[in-house]
Amino acid sequence: MTNCAIIIPARMASTRLPGKPLADIGGRPMIAHMLEIADQSGLGPAFVAAGDDEIMAAIPKERAVKTNPDHPSGTDRVAEALASCAPEADVVINLQGDVPLLAPSALNICVEALLAEDAEMATLVVPLPAADIAHDPSSVKAVVAWRDTRFGHALYFSRAAVPHDAEILYYHVGIYAFRKKALMRFVQSPPHPLEKTENLEQLRALGLGMKIAVGLCDEVPLGVDTPEDLEKARLLIRNKT
Repeated sequence: MTNCAIIIPARMASTRLPGKPLADIGGRPMIAHMLEIADQSGLGPAFVAAGDDEIMAAIPKERAVKTNPDHPSGTDRVAEALASCAPEADVVINLQGDVPLLAPSALNICVEALLAEDAEMATLVVPLPAADIAHDPSSVKAVVAWRDTRFGHALYFSRAAVPHDAEILYYHVGIYAFRKKALMRFVQSPPHPLEKTENLEQLRALGLGMKIAVGLCDEVPLGVDTPEDLEKARLLIRNKT
């Protein structure tokens, strides 16, 4: 049986929305919503890899790990936290901390893809009409070799419209499941030239020859990156209760 842990990297610094992890949504900080989503997946224990004391103070101390505030990425933060909060885990989910409306089942799909494809990593995509995202560089697209209607493996990720002239593109949802050894190899390796060109860290894994499994989801989760996104999340969660 797979021994899984979920780690949510969080830091207060954000160019467009400072203090994002502690932003109030329905009377609770956003990071609390993310812990609830992780718990509802039923996959294993969930923790916050916190880069700041303010985040540490906002959640139960047994669920928080203080990490180096100068890490270059959330993945590096997850790798540091894993050693102290879940050293026995052989699979770890890097769950971004700003998708408070994410369906918990998405995490299950990610782990299912990892196991089904016998891969080092796994992630998620959503099929969308090319006209909706083709020319938006903030919408990352995945090129996928599908094994069946649910799972496949990634061939490439880009901010460009790839594959060329496709009617449907696969929008990448930035949630990852890692085998523990793959995570450690990833963070110990230098950035790949393509990673720097596209500003997409998952290209480092492909450059290292890692297999990235892909699971199909049916909904793009709302990412909270701006004050406008935050107001939208507040409204949607208020309407759910």
